[in-house]
Amino acid sequence: MARRSFSQADNDEDVNVTPLLDIVFIMLIFFIVTSTFVKEPGVEITRPDAVTASERKLASIIVAISGEDEIWINKERVELEGVKTAVEQLRRENPKGTAVVQADAESKTRLLVEVVNQIRATGITDVAVSTEDV
Repeated sequence: MARRSFSQADNDEDVNVTPLLDIVFIMLIFFIVTSTFVKEPGVEITRPDAVTASERKLASIIVAISGEDEIWINKERVELEGVKTAVEQLRRENPKGTAVVQADAESKTRLLVEVVNQIRATGITDVAVSTEDV
């Protein structure tokens, strides 16, 4: 009976990782498309206290009003006339997003109302004002 000798070349098997890479890339694309990115306003705010505050999630547009009545969107200072344009640009990135206004306790209420009106002029009807829960 003849013995068969196996050489090293006979034992080499190539593992095909292409299907694994395809799955990883598809999952990566899925997570990028379905994720929501929150733009930070760019200024530290001391929010006013409220007793009737309720938690809101998935706000993708955040507008901040500082104690010196400066408006900040996406880490940039914006004039009142430019709020509508800046919010429209952010809304194009996330059409289903809602807006939250973070007004400092020292800011003027009139400016808060004007900013909310500018946001609503873009077609966003769901605008909230951020407060601290007491």
